[in-house]
Amino acid sequence: VQLQASGGGLVQAGGSLRLACAASGRTFSYNVMAWYRQAPGKQRDVVASIESDGSTIYADSVKGRFTISRDYAKNTVYLQMSGLKPEDAAVYYCNFRNIRGNYWGQGTLVTVSS
Repeated sequence: VQLQASGGGLVQAGGSLRLACAASGRTFSYNVMAWYRQAPGKQRDVVASIESDGSTIYADSVKGRFTISRDYAKNTVYLQMSGLKPEDAAVYYCNFRNIRGNYWGQGTLVTVSS
């Protein structure tokens, strides 16, 4: 499975960004797509995940501000980020997991100016 992420950039605090990640290859019907983030000097943490049945999980720090969704036809996962805070700044990584393995995208940088 290959993952191609896009959508990062610079935004002012309070602004919005949408990340996208397209999966290609043998994805299988059951899978979980997720976004993680890693700030400098910190560990990589999960931000949000969405299973193939549409169920979602969010980190407490982003609940109410971020929305994860997926386009099944395009095998693409989105992360709509609103109300961005300086502490949201990080490299965001797309993750795809199925019965065959665990896959990572290349990361996309989100910078939030205060």
